[in-house]
Amino acid sequence: MRARTSVALRRVRLLPRWVRRMDARTARRINGHRHLPELDVTLARLSQRADRSRLWFAIAGVLYAIGGSPRRGAVRGIASLIIGSALANLVGKRVFGGDRPLLKDVPMPRRLARTPTSGSFPSGHSASAAAFVTGVALESGRSGAVLAPLGAAVAYSRLHTGAHWLSDVLGGATLGSAVAIVGRMLVPARPRPEPTHRGATIELPPLPDGSGALIFVNSASGIDPLRPEPVAFLSQELPSAQVHVLGEGEEIALLVRDAVASENPPRVIGVWGGDGTVANTADAARHAHLPLVIFPGGTFNHFARTAGAATLEDAAQALRDGIGSRVDVAELTIDDGPPMTVMNVASIGVYPGFVAEREQMEEALGKPVAALIAAVRVLARAHTLHVRIDGRSARVWSIAVAAGQNSSASMVPLQRRRLDDGVLDVRVLHARGRMPRLRGLVALAFGVRVSAVLDRVPGRIGLATIEAFTNEQVRIEARSSTGAAVNVAHDGEVSVLEQGSTVATVRIVPGGLDVYGAPASPGE
Repeated sequence: MRARTSVALRRVRLLPRWVRRMDARTARRINGHRHLPELDVTLARLSQRADRSRLWFAIAGVLYAIGGSPRRGAVRGIASLIIGSALANLVGKRVFGGDRPLLKDVPMPRRLARTPTSGSFPSGHSASAAAFVTGVALESGRSGAVLAPLGAAVAYSRLHTGAHWLSDVLGGATLGSAVAIVGRMLVPARPRPEPTHRGATIELPPLPDGSGALIFVNSASGIDPLRPEPVAFLSQELPSAQVHVLGEGEEIALLVRDAVASENPPRVIGVWGGDGTVANTADAARHAHLPLVIFPGGTFNHFARTAGAATLEDAAQALRDGIGSRVDVAELTIDDGPPMTVMNVASIGVYPGFVAEREQMEEALGKPVAALIAAVRVLARAHTLHVRIDGRSARVWSIAVAAGQNSSASMVPLQRRRLDDGVLDVRVLHARGRMPRLRGLVALAFGVRVSAVLDRVPGRIGLATIEAFTNEQVRIEARSSTGAAVNVAHDGEVSVLEQGSTVATVRIVPGGLDVYGAPASPGE
């Protein structure tokens, strides 16, 4: 009895008199309103279905299955809900609490089957509803607009059923919304694509029927049911082109060299495949001093999209029109080997394995969840590298070097937005300070901004887990801390160096390749 009295007095001590009067007036008006049996039953059921956030978890499952921005909204909404609910129920109610409205003042049909016994302020249901709906809206405005009336109805149901005062509901809703908004500040929503800079538009050989083009098709990249079958498409759209389906073990560099030395050498080299196949073909085209046309056939087609060949039709039309760009590429040299053309990114350490793990799960689980699981798996068995980056010593998990600067918040920018800025974008995932494996996991899974939050602990100022800088060339001397093999990758192609150490040099090659593609439109 003494505890019950203490809870009631806490509300009197903490809430201003005008707030208590507002609560009482609102409760009298709602309880004295005309009795509508259908409305009473509906709101009572809605309030009960929101118990333990079951309603919001069910909706999140639907949004997640839809994919795209609704899926991202589901992830952000549930994360906001969990934090908001914990703050409301585990902190807010213990600090503020207070007595709930008297049941004798609530009409019998409106009462809940089970009367809540916890402290009144703030409303946990309202906090969860506001956190979830706001979180969804921050990623998917349309989904948030659809859910907003439902969230408001859940919050009002707590007044209608006599479970809470108005101040409880407003306090909970404010808390939930604030949690979602702060969450966005720490983990920003996916930014809109930056304007694409494809380099100077140049005239290339127009091939109306494909005559003079040698196009390689890598069927191992898989056939996307949403795209036309490549050989049939090329035969129909470019009937005079020479189409070569790559067989097992065939090397594109040798095939291009032989074709250039033949009686009827090609004027253009083409490729249908993923990022790795595109990079190998680009390397062969550069050595043959021929322009490249890319027919996107991989899973992500990072470079092709930026170059203006997002679809097979885009690439075919650019080839017919003779339109393209002169773009930057990078060159990767491993130890004393020959330089290799890099279209997107070269990396050393755990990052190649992380990308492979994530991409296996991404379609089924979505990128955020897949990235988290992949980071846990990779770093659980990873060993650090002792490196010298342009002569500067460090202990790292991974280093990624991208052709062209990118403002991506992830550990490495895979999607180039500029094709002509003449720099490398270097990102170093350090293994230093306290809890280096945890810091590496957070950085891999969630990127620069979330990692920066974890870095801001006492005594850690200036020691960012992810270091980013630009340069025209970078030299990396790497040695495994355990003597294990070192992984070096570029554009999806992984080289495993069993000797446990390597020297890798990456340099930018301005205007190193001519590529067919539609020029960027003013809105891009």
